[in-house]
Amino acid sequence: MSTAPLFPMFLKLEGRPCLVVGAGSIGEPKIHSLVDCGAHVHVVAPLAAAAVAEAASRGTLAWSQREFEPSDLDGVFLVVAATSSAEVNHAIYREAQRRGILCNVVDDPPHCDFFYPAVVRRGHFQIAISTNGLSPALAQRVRKQFEEEFPPIYGVWLEELGKKRAALFQNGCEPELRRTLLHQFVTPEAFAEFEHDRVVETGKDLL
Repeated sequence: MSTAPLFPMFLKLEGRPCLVVGAGSIGEPKIHSLVDCGAHVHVVAPLAAAAVAEAASRGTLAWSQREFEPSDLDGVFLVVAATSSAEVNHAIYREAQRRGILCNVVDDPPHCDFFYPAVVRRGHFQIAISTNGLSPALAQRVRKQFEEEFPPIYGVWLEELGKKRAALFQNGCEPELRRTLLHQFVTPEAFAEFEHDRVVETGKDLL
């Protein structure tokens, strides 16, 4: 395995063609994660988990009910190999490498161009944790710690922060003042005030 550090980034997959080979318990979560990001997902597998087959019937994704063929990689942005056969997965990886396509062979770090991190999601607020494939268990433990530190209300707060930021730009606020205000908006004190006001509003709504 390479000792070079990973390059951390968040990819925009909306509208991009992505391939997943394998649709059982290993491939299913990978398929759903790509669909959730708006990717155009093509699944190739003789059999599929019920949720995957149902998504295909709704037109949420495309499912070719057969074995993998090299032509499945035509025009693909990235591919996930999630079959139960190491031989098939490695053949997919080699073909993807030849074509310059990003590939992830699930649970096989040496045959991955990218990894699925442990992720904390609070709406548009996301924290991704990676161990470069060395210890997914550690990544999961850290994820749980962050989930406690950053409750779901952070997603709501981020939406409000986005509105405030947009308003400052629309109003033509002087750059230095805008920068100062934007940093004031995200202090722990500002969050505590937002959280308190949110609880009060929710309480009123329930009355």
